[in-house]
This record gives sequence, C-alpha cells and structure tokens, in this order.
Amino acid sequence: MKTRTGGARLPSVAAQRFSPRWLVTRLRELAGPLRGRHFCVAFSGGLDSSVLLTALAAVRTRSGFSLRAVHVDHGLHSQSGVWAAAARSQARALRVPCEVVRLRIEQPRGESLEAVARQRRYGALAARLAPGELLLTAHHQEDQLETVLLALLRGSGVRGLSAMAASSAIAHSLLLRPLLTVARAQLEQFARARKLQWTEDLTNLDERFDRNYLRRQVLPLLRERWPAVAATVSRSASHLAEAQGLLEFVASAGVAQAADGAALRISVLRGMSQAQRRNVLRCWIAARGLSAPDHRRLREIAGPMLAARTDALPRVQWRGGELRRHGDQLFALAQRDRGEPAAIERWDWHGRPWLPLGSGTALGLVADRHGDVDLAALPCPLRVDFRQGGERLRESHGRVALKDLLQSQGIAPWERAGVPLLRDRGRIVAVADLWVDAAYRADRSGAAPRGRFRWRRSDAVPEHAVGRGGRARGD
Repeated sequence: MKTRTGGARLPSVAAQRFSPRWLVTRLRELAGPLRGRHFCVAFSGGLDSSVLLTALAAVRTRSGFSLRAVHVDHGLHSQSGVWAAAARSQARALRVPCEVVRLRIEQPRGESLEAVARQRRYGALAARLAPGELLLTAHHQEDQLETVLLALLRGSGVRGLSAMAASSAIAHSLLLRPLLTVARAQLEQFARARKLQWTEDLTNLDERFDRNYLRRQVLPLLRERWPAVAATVSRSASHLAEAQGLLEFVASAGVAQAADGAALRISVLRGMSQAQRRNVLRCWIAARGLSAPDHRRLREIAGPMLAARTDALPRVQWRGGELRRHGDQLFALAQRDRGEPAAIERWDWHGRPWLPLGSGTALGLVADRHGDVDLAALPCPLRVDFRQGGERLRESHGRVALKDLLQSQGIAPWERAGVPLLRDRGRIVAVADLWVDAAYRADRSGAAPRGRFRWRRSDAVPEHAVGRGGRARGD
C-alpha cells in the first residue's frame, strides 16, 4: 500500500539526498532510538569517512549519542604515519576523540594482502569496542558495487553476492554501514559544500590490488555504458541478501533435524538432496565459528565423505577448519596444531586443582560429596601422561584394554591421543573423568571426603576446585 501526503508518495530514506538529518533517520532505522547510544567510527581520514564523521558530529548533541573515532594504520605505505596524524587532527577539529591503532602486516604466503589487511583491521576495531558500542563504517553504493563484482569474479555463492549488509554482528556488538544506499557523488558534494579537508590514501592508487584495479580500470567503462550500475547492482545485492536469509531459515531447520549434540547425524543428512545437504552444512559450519570451505571441499563433504563406510573415518580439511566422521556422527573442528601432548611429571592437585593440558583443555579435581574418588586414598602428586597404545586397566574381574574403555565411552579416534591418564608409580589411577581404579573409588558408605575428576575439552571457567583438605575452592 502506498502512503500519500498531499497526493504525493513519500520518498524513501534511501532516495533522499544525503545530509546529517538523513543520516539520523537512517541510523534510527538500523539501531533504534539514538539517545544514550555510543558510536565508534572506523576513520581512515579519506573522503567517505570524513563525511560520515562530520555529519555525525553535527547531530550528536541534539540526538543524544556519544561519538569517537579509531584510525587503523596498516603500515603498508611510508606515508601511513602522516595519514594517521592527519586523521587525528581532522577528528580533533570536530572535537571527536580519535585513537590510532598501528598494525604490522607482512606479505602473506598464498593469501591476498588485501584480505589479510582487512581481517586484521576489523579484528583491531572489534577489540577496541566497548560493551554496547556500535561500530560505523562509511561504505557507500560504489563500494557495494565493487564488492559484488569481486565476489562474482571469485565465483561466490548467494551469501558472497549479497555483499555487505547494512547491519551485521561484530565481536560482542554490531557493525553498521548507514551509507550503503548513498552514491559517492553525494558524499563528495557534501564535502565540497562544507569545504572539508581529507587525505587521499595513496595505496588506493596501487592497481596490484584487485579492488583498486576494478575501481580505476573497469568501473569507469561500466558507468559510461550503464550510468546507474551502482544503484542497480546494489538492488540485486539486496535481493540476494533476502534470498540468503530464506536459505539460512531453511538450513536452520535442517540443522535442528540432524543435530546430535555438537555433531550432525550422517543418516539424516543422507536423506537430504545434495543441495539441501550443502545448505545445511554451510549453516552448521558457520554456526560452529569456522570459515567456510571452498566449493570443491563442500561438494566432497556432501558427497563422498557422507557416503563412505562407517569405519572409514574420513576427514576433509581446509584453511581454518576440518570435518571428521565417527560412526553416524559428523564433527566440525577448528584446525590447529595437533602435536603429541607432553607428559606432566608431577601434578600436585592439592595446590593446583586445575591443570592446563594445552589447546584450551584442562584436567581438574572438584569437590563432590557424591563423587566417585576417595580423596583421602588418592596419592598426591600424580603423573599425567597420554595414551601410547596397549595400556590396560585393573578391574575386579581382570584387566580391561584402555582402547575398549575409550570406544565404549564414545571417544572419537582423533581425540584418544589427548585423553589424560593419571598414574601413581606407573599404575594408571584414573582415565580423565571416564574411569577410576577400584582402589581409589569412594566407598558409598564411607565418610571420607569425595571428589570427581573433570576433563574440560575446551576453554571453560573451572569451579568448585578441591583445595587442601578436600575443601572446595575457587581457581
């Protein structure tokens, strides 16, 4: 339904000319009421971010929000220090605090310098956001056009072609791009009308970078033939973002259907079409905090990996992640150094109730009146080492293979080398929190203090650790 006033259709915010008042309206659309908000601008000192910071500074008092800027000096040009000083001076003239963050970025092997610099920049910005503070960037309509074209040239899917969102998550906050519907010509007109000074980053002239080549060599030809190319491609990106949202909605239902704790059930995935599998896998891998596998590896996961025999234990790796199968389960893991863990000669669990084991894992002994460990009988210190193969455990009915215990407990094969073994003079006293030697198990009728081993397989805050005398204490 069209809204009319005096017989004319009200113009959308995107169609209005850029101004501080327009910006306030746009920010309210993205962030809600502005009073009491805290905004941090990613401030390069160039035209775009200078216009954004100037417009925000003009309305901050009336709108009731606080404002500051952060300039990231990548150190990629000999003049970068000069540009950082100029940015700080510009912000000072607007009475806006400006922090300069200096990075040291070296040419990566096999990676795009642009991509690495962008990743480091956003990481630095995210690390400096205060709780509740929103990050603003000055990306505009032509930036969106470049992003779509670069994604197209890389063969990206719907997610990549939907380009930049006006609002997206970053660290514990939000990243807002309020100028995505604004043409750069409007920003330049605003800057010249107010006689703004800005810095031209000379790295933007270096056509070795894909975006610069596209901007300087390709886009002028496109605009000559299709003057509205930035607006029309941005509209296509919006349509694709909507389609991506629908794909994610469908994928989340598929993930819920196949979920088995932290894993996915292979049998459920096999009941889906190849396209459904890939959609579910993309959503699930992203939710696990891993980078997306490339097209070839995703097809390998959705096809041969899921079709392999149950005992084949296949895995697929890519930069930043890997998927492994165990029985009917599919696991997503962060790719990290999986070298052999080192033995720990002495664990004084009285004085050090939580023992880091590396890679974010830890072993602890917690006070628990229903625990299965007799703290009075348990030796101290203990030696902590790891499986070498062939270990056997003492049980009342004879010896049991450690391998059989780990299988019965559902420990995946790739995790077994990292299961901590606790020993006293060579004898295995306990296996992580999975098994305790009968000689050290608490007697249910006894009054001796009890505890329980805790094996944390990822970073976590330990609690109720056992101190001297078996009392619970904080770590």
